[in-house]
Amino acid sequence: MKLLRVGAKGAEKPAILAADGSIRDLSGVVADIGGETLGPMGLETIRAADMTALPKLEDGQRVGPCVANVGKFICIGLNYADHAAETGAAIPEEPIIFMKATSAIIGPNDDVIIPKNAIKPDWEVELAIVIGTEARYVEEADALDYVAGYCVCNDVSERHFQTERGGTWDKGKGADTFGPIGPWMVTKDEVPDPQNLKMWLEIDGKRYQDGSTKTMIFGVAKVVSYVSQFMSLQPGDIITTGTPPGVGMGIKPDPVWLKPGNVMRLGIEGLGEQTQHVRAYGA
Repeated sequence: MKLLRVGAKGAEKPAILAADGSIRDLSGVVADIGGETLGPMGLETIRAADMTALPKLEDGQRVGPCVANVGKFICIGLNYADHAAETGAAIPEEPIIFMKATSAIIGPNDDVIIPKNAIKPDWEVELAIVIGTEARYVEEADALDYVAGYCVCNDVSERHFQTERGGTWDKGKGADTFGPIGPWMVTKDEVPDPQNLKMWLEIDGKRYQDGSTKTMIFGVAKVVSYVSQFMSLQPGDIITTGTPPGVGMGIKPDPVWLKPGNVMRLGIEGLGEQTQHVRAYGA
């Protein structure tokens, strides 16, 4: 299933992309796409609904974040061998965990706003995991049982804030609009191998990232298991899993940074595409 949320900010309706390409309103079936709805019982309730009887939503409406009321927005850094190489970083011995503020979350096609005093804004197409079942101390062999599905995430970053302002990476990751997710959350039954998905990102029509989840250092199951050793995972939590090469900071000899007026397009095989226009703060 491809689950999404449609409507104005703060007034999104839960919806599903039907087989005929129409978007159907799930408001009469579930309250929203998030929390308990993403557990096995909630997803089964949606599967059991008669798609042909659900109201069609009008085309052209805004698509909101595909998951509502995200509790934790967890990120794994330097998780692609080829991306680590382009940045000159050593391959991590264990997954690097940091957090994005949940206030960074926006819809997949909402504008991305460069924050005040930004010097080095950058892009990162990433596969995001959506948790469906509460998880604590999960074994890697069982980890996918706790996953509801997957979505596209653009882990927008400000590298000066992230690496040159002291402290942890979080300050370069959590600005408002730095977390577009969607367009859909695709249930895991439709993603038989999350470690074999093509992914790409373009700026103003020029392709910068063209990679695959094959080059992840720590795969989805390992990531879910590992994070659950340090914090419980709740339904609706998101873990975004790192980016392939081609980010702005990795371009030699002169890095490329986002600027107002840029248009980012990105996507992952089977999970849909995003488009964001970049604006300056206050513009």
